[in-house]
Amino acid sequence: MTGWLARWRRPLAALSAAAATGLALLALRPGPPPSVTVVAATRDLPGGSALRPGDLHTIALPAGLVPEGALRGPATGRLLAGPVRRGEPLTDARLMSPGLLRGQPPGTVATPIRIADAAAVRLLRTGDRIDVLATPSEATGPLSENAGPPWARLIVTGVTVLALPPPETPDQGAVVVVATSSRQASALVAASTRSRLSLTIVG
Repeated sequence: MTGWLARWRRPLAALSAAAATGLALLALRPGPPPSVTVVAATRDLPGGSALRPGDLHTIALPAGLVPEGALRGPATGRLLAGPVRRGEPLTDARLMSPGLLRGQPPGTVATPIRIADAAAVRLLRTGDRIDVLATPSEATGPLSENAGPPWARLIVTGVTVLALPPPETPDQGAVVVVATSSRQASALVAASTRSRLSLTIVG
């Protein structure tokens, strides 16, 4: 028995040392980097849209990859200042200021509308007052050859421009956020589903 121990003493000692070294390395190995929970888009979102609960979810990012100004709390109801891609973490720079309606009469709502002519929108500045008109789109316009050209219909008048989100692509028009009453907002939404919206600047 003594001879057996003497013969295997060195291999057993080496094995024990290797095991101890492995355990020490495991103890010293750094754990996973800390993560931060942020808010991200569940789908592609157009600029000027109001965020709904289904538009957002939370994701965990390594702390070193969290963008500056990333949102970590609720953002439902806020308006996007520009388009957001699916999976993109939402930052404060992507949202319009929560003080958008500051100074407006009680009951005023911020209503984003898409104007067909992006060039006309480039003439605007926040604070301008505009009339919004609707012209039937080709899909909903008159089918009769004798019907003549469609007439533009005045939807709202003298509404104030609150914000001008960055345009997405010129062929899709441009978004303008205006101060309206709830009734005016409903009229604009209804008109935008069947018509092309245009604007005139008023004094």
